[in-house]
Amino acid sequence: MRVKDGVLKYGFVGPTLIFLIAFNIFPLFYNIYLSFTDAELSGGIAQLVGGRNYGVIFDDTRYGTALRTTGLFVVLAVATELLLGFALALALQKPFWGKPAITTILLVPMMLSPAVMGLYWNFILNGHYGVVNQALSVFGLYQPQWLTDPDLKLFSILMIDIWMWTPFMMLIALAGLNAIPNHLYEAAAIDRASRWTVFRRITLPLCSPLLFLAVLLRTTDALKQFDLVMAVTGPNDRATQTLSALLYQVMFRGYKIGLGSSYSIVILLIVIALATIFIRYITSIQAKQGRESA
Repeated sequence: MRVKDGVLKYGFVGPTLIFLIAFNIFPLFYNIYLSFTDAELSGGIAQLVGGRNYGVIFDDTRYGTALRTTGLFVVLAVATELLLGFALALALQKPFWGKPAITTILLVPMMLSPAVMGLYWNFILNGHYGVVNQALSVFGLYQPQWLTDPDLKLFSILMIDIWMWTPFMMLIALAGLNAIPNHLYEAAAIDRASRWTVFRRITLPLCSPLLFLAVLLRTTDALKQFDLVMAVTGPNDRATQTLSALLYQVMFRGYKIGLGSSYSIVILLIVIALATIFIRYITSIQAKQGRESA
C-alpha cells in the first residue's frame, strides 16, 4: 500500500513539531505567565500581580549593577575574542608543517566544560597556592589576589572566557578565509596590490558576514554567562554578578519563581533585540556584496 506524500510529510514533521512545542514553546509561554505572578518555590497558590515584578526589577539596584557588569563583560570578551581569533585564523590560513596539530591544540579549550574549567582556573589563580602566583613569586614579582580583589575578579573571569572561546572565533574566521576564491588573490598579485590593500579590499569584506555571525553567536552566549561566574566567584559576588547569576540568586536562593521568571524574560528580550540588530546588519552586508558582484 502506497503512503500518500502528505501523510508521509506530516509523519516526519509531526514528532519534531510535538517536541518543539513540548520543550520550547510551552515552557516559554508558561514562563511568561509566571512572570506576572507571585509564585514561590516555598509553595502556595500563585496570584496574578500584573507587571509588579517588572517594576521591582527596574527599581532594584542589583539589576543596574548586573546589567553594567554583563554589558562590560560582553563588550570586552567578544571584542578581544574576535581580534585574537581573526589574528590566529590569518596565521593559520597558509599551509605549513604542523598546522593540523597546532589547530587541534588551539581548539581544545572550546571543547571543555565551562563549569569544569572554572574550577580548574579557580585552582590556578588561587592567591595562596595557585600556579600563577607561585610562578610570579619565583621572579620576585607582585602576586595579585586574582579571585578576592574586587578590581581583578571580573578581569579574571574575562581572561578565562577569552581563553576558552577565542578558538571558536578562530574556527569561524578560518572557515571564512578558506571560502575566499584564490583567483581574487591571484588577480591582486598581478596588480601588485600591497598586503594592506588585499586585506582591506578582499579578505576583510568577504570574511565580514561570517565574522558578524560569530560575534552574534558569542554575544548571545556571553549575555547568558553563568557557568564561569558560578564556578569562580559564586552568584552572590556583586563585582562579577551577571544578569544570569542574579536570576539564579533571585529564583533559587530567594525562592521567588515569579520574580525570577521576570528576570529571564528581560534577558530574553535583550538577547532578541541584539540578535535582530546583528541579523539585519549581516543581511545588509550580504545584499551589498550581492549588488557589487552582479
